[in-house]
Amino acid sequence: MTRLATPHHPSSTPPARRRLLALATLAVAACALPSAPAHAQAWPAKPVTLVVPFAAGGTTDVLARALGEKLSTALGQPVIVENRGGAGATIGADYVAKAPADGYTLLMGAVHHTIATSVYKKLSYDFQKSFAPITTVALVPNVLAISASTPAKDVKELAALIKAAPDKFSYGSNGAGTAQHLIGTQFSSQVGAPLLHVPYKGSGPLTTDLLGGQVSMSFDTVTPVLPHIKAGKLRALAVTTAKRSSALPDVPTLQESGFAGFDIGTWFGVLAPARTPADVVAKLNAEMVKVIQSPDFKKRMQDIGAEPIGNTPAQMAEQIAADTARFSRLVADNKITTD
Repeated sequence: MTRLATPHHPSSTPPARRRLLALATLAVAACALPSAPAHAQAWPAKPVTLVVPFAAGGTTDVLARALGEKLSTALGQPVIVENRGGAGATIGADYVAKAPADGYTLLMGAVHHTIATSVYKKLSYDFQKSFAPITTVALVPNVLAISASTPAKDVKELAALIKAAPDKFSYGSNGAGTAQHLIGTQFSSQVGAPLLHVPYKGSGPLTTDLLGGQVSMSFDTVTPVLPHIKAGKLRALAVTTAKRSSALPDVPTLQESGFAGFDIGTWFGVLAPARTPADVVAKLNAEMVKVIQSPDFKKRMQDIGAEPIGNTPAQMAEQIAADTARFSRLVADNKITTD
């Protein structure tokens, strides 16, 4: 007679063997775990926010949107540009400094932040310690621009007008502690007459008021004023860098115009909150540099008067440290405050 096999039930298994089977099951499950979190945490897994610490329409905003458009394709995730202007770019910087260090919230920083460090005494962040530099995107010259209705044809004529009627002249900036504020203070000191400083939240509203005559002049970057200079609505008298701008080759430097000691341009770069994972910073740097060095991006920068850079995080950190020390001295010499 053939005897049928009796089905095996767990309850009939000896206790020791049941424990061994349970341990084996746990071990198999544990082996499968590492791949799940690694897949779930692959970066980027959601949209990236690029914070612009100025109002829309200025150079920072233009560069951020140009970079973000290309970066979205490279990362396979949307890059959302978010404007958080005010207080000389420190409000936006403060927001990013406090954001999670996961690579999903970035700052489109600028040289202004290295100046604000000395101007604002109670910042809640340390620009050199609270951020992880990624790359410098571009360098843009600043330009002394006036309304076309102002009779001055060069800087010396403008200086003469200011001396004759100092109460009539003002200059706009992107806020206290920005490069424009520093340049304006330094220029006023060399002219030997006071200029009223009018701070704005960004180049957009500043340029609108300059065109409307609400402010007499600006020392803003070339980008927002270039179309109006070409249209004859604004007049460029000088650039503030040591050499002329390729976008305005016929416009002299302030030094050529008889005003010594001016060599200030505005760089713009991307930073993440400190302690952002090194591999995320490395990926962001690699993808951004590819974008910055691409022919179409370079052409776009040329059209707005910007010089594309695309350096390493270490090189950007060195620039930040050097500018912080340099502008600390200039802020002290020119007695710049946030008043």
